[in-house]
Amino acid sequence: MSSATVGLNLAFELLKEEYGWAHDDEVITTPLTFISTNHAILLAGLKAVFADVDDTLCLAPDDVEKRITPRTRAVLYVGLGGNAGYFDRIVALCKKNNLRLVLDAAHMAGTRVNGEIPGKEADVVVYSFQAVKNLPTADSGMICCREGEFDSIARKKTWLGINKDTFTRSSEGGTYKWRYDVEYVGYKYHGNSIMAAIGLTQLKHLDRDNAYRRTLAAWYTQGFLPHSHKIKLIHVPDGCESSRHLFQILVEDRDGLMTALNQAEIYPGVHYVDNTQYSMYAYAQGQCPNAEYVSNHVLSLPMHLRLSAHDVQTVIHAVIYYLKGSE
Repeated sequence: MSSATVGLNLAFELLKEEYGWAHDDEVITTPLTFISTNHAILLAGLKAVFADVDDTLCLAPDDVEKRITPRTRAVLYVGLGGNAGYFDRIVALCKKNNLRLVLDAAHMAGTRVNGEIPGKEADVVVYSFQAVKNLPTADSGMICCREGEFDSIARKKTWLGINKDTFTRSSEGGTYKWRYDVEYVGYKYHGNSIMAAIGLTQLKHLDRDNAYRRTLAAWYTQGFLPHSHKIKLIHVPDGCESSRHLFQILVEDRDGLMTALNQAEIYPGVHYVDNTQYSMYAYAQGQCPNAEYVSNHVLSLPMHLRLSAHDVQTVIHAVIYYLKGSE
């Protein structure tokens, strides 16, 4: 598809139509994500119900369970930074309560849990291959559906509802091979062959690149562990081999540290602002204290393939130098 965002939009449209969900039926989701995640719920005419995050920065299963009501229809789970969190417990909750499950795997290309790629347990999984992701193609995404029928409908809806793609119209025999029907009011969501070709080539390097990202994360972790009273690291559960799309830390004076790092020509990011701070989700403000705290204290440190061990040490020393000076 042209992006992960359109994949999420289509995922909820497919589920709503298939299962006959009503307007304002509920989807439990995280406030700690990029805004396109939760917009997909609203665009489908559904209501986003926010549950809190845990020490993995993914949805906390216990809090998800508390948010389930008779109107709950699905859970939208985000593998933030490539971390699978306690996804298995979310899967069990969905089975127990007959809920659909959508996995936003935008950060999870190459993530494995106990040697397996997570997601086959979900109804729909959506990946991102945007320029800064672990498997970049400039910009595109992928939607994976457990049900074959969903896959068939998705292929048509991504190309304006047309039931025969251009390749088929060009390759099959017959005088009227160019004819097609339009079965749905669809979208121009399809990917293109250029992005697909880049993706197929990048896929060959994904595991190697992710292994180096995990090495970078190990260097960061080793450098910060002696300073755990000042720097909190994000928990990655046993068995999770994260893609390490992000390396995040929690510090008290996040904004001051960011300014100091910028002055040292180090440019971290923030992933993400608590979505309940945005006007359309303000109805849930105060419901997720952990996510609110993280939003005000999280910092994503440089994490890319051109970083060297020396670069990582430079970042570590700059962080520690500032924190010691602020004591």
